[in-house]
Amino acid sequence: MLNKNGILVFIVLISGMVGSAMQKLEHSETKKPNIIFIMSDDHTWQAVGAYDSRFKYLNPTPNLDKLAKSGMVFDHAICGNAICTPSRASIMTGQYSHLNGVLTLDDALPESKQYLAHEMRRAGYQTAVIGKWHLHDLPTAFDYYKVLPGQGKYFNPEFFETGKKKKFRVEGHSTDCIMDAALEWFATRRKGDQPFFLKLHFKAPHDYFKNAPRYDDYLEEVAMPEPLSLWARGEGSVATRGVDGELERVIGTSIGRRNFRRSYDADWEVDEGLSDAEAKREAYNVYLKKYLRCVKGVDDNLGRLFAYMEQEGLLENTVIVYTGDQGFFLGEHDFQDKRWAYEPSLRMPLIVSYPKTIPMGVRSDALVENIDFPATLIDFAGVSVPDYMQGRSFRSILETGEEAEDWKQAAYYQYWMHMAHHDVPGHIAMRTKRYKLIQFYGTAGVRGYRSERSWESTPAGWELYDLEKDPTESDNVYDHPDYTAVQAELKKQFKQLRVAVRADQVNENLPIEAQQRMAEVNRMIEANWVYEVAAKEAAVQQSKIYAERFADPKQTEPYVVPWLRPGTLDPSEK
Repeated sequence: MLNKNGILVFIVLISGMVGSAMQKLEHSETKKPNIIFIMSDDHTWQAVGAYDSRFKYLNPTPNLDKLAKSGMVFDHAICGNAICTPSRASIMTGQYSHLNGVLTLDDALPESKQYLAHEMRRAGYQTAVIGKWHLHDLPTAFDYYKVLPGQGKYFNPEFFETGKKKKFRVEGHSTDCIMDAALEWFATRRKGDQPFFLKLHFKAPHDYFKNAPRYDDYLEEVAMPEPLSLWARGEGSVATRGVDGELERVIGTSIGRRNFRRSYDADWEVDEGLSDAEAKREAYNVYLKKYLRCVKGVDDNLGRLFAYMEQEGLLENTVIVYTGDQGFFLGEHDFQDKRWAYEPSLRMPLIVSYPKTIPMGVRSDALVENIDFPATLIDFAGVSVPDYMQGRSFRSILETGEEAEDWKQAAYYQYWMHMAHHDVPGHIAMRTKRYKLIQFYGTAGVRGYRSERSWESTPAGWELYDLEKDPTESDNVYDHPDYTAVQAELKKQFKQLRVAVRADQVNENLPIEAQQRMAEVNRMIEANWVYEVAAKEAAVQQSKIYAERFADPKQTEPYVVPWLRPGTLDPSEK
């Protein structure tokens, strides 16, 4: 029997136990999620099974598809500058290229601008980045890094690592080595009492594609499904085709022999005795098989990661994001690489899973941009998104499936590296859910490259695509009378968007040469905004000048698209 003092002690004990239990419950409910941001270089949405592309039946990504079923897939994730370094900088800063200053592959992101790492550390996270960084300055804003120098190597890659003054080599294929490093970090460096933020970046499947030997036989006997636009490229514009096709040979590197300066046909040294159509088909099959073998290596290694996380009980409280640093052309329009504002390049795969709050197996058609990624991760970390970020959190879309009334209805795009590497002219674009409006402004927008063609102006031109009716972007309706009102309204919206994202201004924080180039680009954009008789005539003349200046010295007759050449195979006959 308890006396009064005993009863008091009992009450105090019970109160303490209840209070402790409540604190544990509250801690459990408010515990910050771990966050893993996984990005593969040039892994495009067409090569993810969850996107139902022509490759789905090949089952290239079973582990990613499983992740997609556990979370949300975005059908309109947009990259604002579809090339490695600028895209990565936007994801680290939450800013477009013209604001963060990383316009080209040459521009660096210093520690002071590695904003995402700084914000996650302020939010109480243990931070790490492993794999391909490709932002020149080392990622010293992270607690730990183990990154490839520059582009890195596929085999026996070298790494820079926190605390080590010199880079060192690791034996094996880069995809395996990067995953080994991630699992080692989990096993030896992760602090169990602190939420973690891990950026895990694969080099694969960046060209030139080199898979681990165990995948050499993968898809060997399979004929790769072809996009119709590999053969029937569409009309484009004077900026991309010329007036009479005279720019076909010099704009956009090709799979087949169309571009005499760079093609996969030449890279792979396809038999010169083959017809153009035969050579294109052989080059395409080699290109796709090598690419998908690299994708397979990434997906298999993700299987290792997910199995480890399940074993360690980490899946339930971890936000997992998977994306590519941009899209990639897999033969569409007879193009290689990325850079263009067309769908294969501009769109990114984006899958987000978090069992606690994100519904399973859901798709979203919301427009999201890569500048929105850091804001969303910071939101999940439980802190406010800083004002200096142009991006906006889409966490509410992930958790409810609904867009806020004031959510963006257009995404902005600008490619700066005029005619560098893959012969893509500088251009700007606006992408809505239904339409895409592109202006090729004609002047050189590149900084840091000195090849002749990088400084030469190409013709200015406009393209407009109705993505609802023409998802492959084969029919440029810019001058079509049925789209006169649509064109006018979109150009008005486009101009407003440029002002809103500050693309119409010169960034005075950049080096003087970059400011001068930015001012010149903006001048040309404005000069060709009203694209009527005089501007069109000037474009025609510039097309002829460019074609003559950079003509193929071996070409003695006009180039004909291969499937239209007599005796070759028309896609309709396949």
